[in-house]
Amino acid sequence: MLIETFNNKSIINEFMNYVLLLGILLLIGLIATRVTRLIRLPNVTGYLVVGLLLAIIFIIIDSLGYTNPNYSESLGESLSTLNSFVSSIALGFIALSIGEEFKISKIKEYGTKMAIITILQALLATVLVDIVLAIVCVCLDVNMAVAICLGAIATATAPAATLMVIHQYKARGVLVDILLPVVAFDDALGLVVFAISLAIGKVVVTGEAISFVSIVLIPLLEIVGSLAVGFVLGILMHGLIKFFRSRSNHIIVIIAFTLLGVGTITALNHIKINGESLEFSNLLACMMIGAVYVNFTSSSTSAMITRDIDLMERWTGFLFTLFFVLSGASLATSAKSILDGSDITTLIPVLIIFVCYLIARSTGKYFGAYLGSAITRQPPVIKKYLGLTLLPQAGVAIGMANQISNIEVFKANNIGNIIVTVVLCATLVYELVGPLITKWSLMKAHEIPSEENE
Repeated sequence: MLIETFNNKSIINEFMNYVLLLGILLLIGLIATRVTRLIRLPNVTGYLVVGLLLAIIFIIIDSLGYTNPNYSESLGESLSTLNSFVSSIALGFIALSIGEEFKISKIKEYGTKMAIITILQALLATVLVDIVLAIVCVCLDVNMAVAICLGAIATATAPAATLMVIHQYKARGVLVDILLPVVAFDDALGLVVFAISLAIGKVVVTGEAISFVSIVLIPLLEIVGSLAVGFVLGILMHGLIKFFRSRSNHIIVIIAFTLLGVGTITALNHIKINGESLEFSNLLACMMIGAVYVNFTSSSTSAMITRDIDLMERWTGFLFTLFFVLSGASLATSAKSILDGSDITTLIPVLIIFVCYLIARSTGKYFGAYLGSAITRQPPVIKKYLGLTLLPQAGVAIGMANQISNIEVFKANNIGNIIVTVVLCATLVYELVGPLITKWSLMKAHEIPSEENE
């Protein structure tokens, strides 16, 4: 009787629909790695491509009306639902892995250098995008707020693709040592720049005065709050994990606290100040959990921590496969929704802005990293290749764009739609090309020992 009731409500049908999709996505992602290995491409690229193709197939099926009537969602909508759930969890584990690179010994060695490089590559990308797009906006008669907001989004770098390439090819060396901390701190700096630029963008559109709360207090609260949540959870995890010794129990504890980090931050994002929702960062919180775990330990347990990290990398493989396949699918479904509501006259200016954004951001990232490396007297290998590994852009940038599109003043002026379209198109290019460039850079830096590790 209970099962019959659930069936009447389509709950089991919906659940099995998601389970079936997850199984299909995993198998397709796994098959894609065999193809990419033959042509020596990173696995990430294969995941994204098959995700795109799968989404296109599902969109065609939906348009032909072949969707199962027992399901309340179309196939494309099911992919979007799965992506929103899987991506937040996957990014939590990615941030945890990056946090584990923040050993105090490395911070002492790279701390000041890392901060200078991070600031210069982020701010130069912002300044170049702002200047170039300001000129473009004047020529195309587009609101200047588009240039200001896209300049802020330009700071964001996606850690997921970079981390996957490093893990796949077991890359090690001075470039990797400084790359991971730069990518991590880039997120924190990006939040600050974004909050300030967003406040300025609102002033440009509405003519209101810039407030101390919007450009200083809220960004500071978001960053400090995210790190504080991660620190508390990291301390609790460190205290609890000492009561367990087996590998399986250690992994359960680490997984549990990573999920707690993601869930806690998501719950806190319902808090509002002056009518604006706070945007605490899953990445910063989980990064802090990983940093606390590797640093609050004695030398006698260092081997155990190394073992746990290795086990985590093995366990999360399937999760990252799902994340990138779904990311590729999400790009296709999002692009379709934008194209459905646009015409050619509105797309041409957006295309011009997109191309200029792509060139300006890439130039800023590369030369900002080069300048920072030169000032801090880094080895030639870092000066030449670090900027190239900072090009990928995905989840954080899309989140920023979506936040802008949900603000009423940007909706009314079509600014939100322009920004979302540009960021999605840029993400598609960066996520497909970025892993290839990252792999090439690591090979040129001689930090990939071999490709016989799959």
